[in-house]
Amino acid sequence: MAESSERGERRMRPAPLIFEPSEAASDPEHFFDLESIEDPRELLVRATELTLAFQSAADRALEYQALAAAQLADPRRFDRLSTAEIAARAEWSEDYARKMVEFGRDLLRASEPGAQ
Repeated sequence: MAESSERGERRMRPAPLIFEPSEAASDPEHFFDLESIEDPRELLVRATELTLAFQSAADRALEYQALAAAQLADPRRFDRLSTAEIAARAEWSEDYARKMVEFGRDLLRASEPGAQ
């Protein structure tokens, strides 16, 4: 969730989808074979499945970002980073980096033994 308004319209490149068939690289219109589905009912079902899968993957990736941000900001680390440095590395605003560090700390606390 990079805040592009502060840096113009610069966007991060999406990670390659390594499970996408190789023909997808040569055909820009190819997307998980959705273009070949002719029945709109089937297309809706498959596109919905992909949407939910990508949303779930994005949520998980966001949690990992937050965990990493919290670990990098940990004051016990000799090489800890400031929220400004984390923000710069992730292309976030400093305010967003602070929120991600806190979210990551919440996730870490929840994963500790005895946490509910």
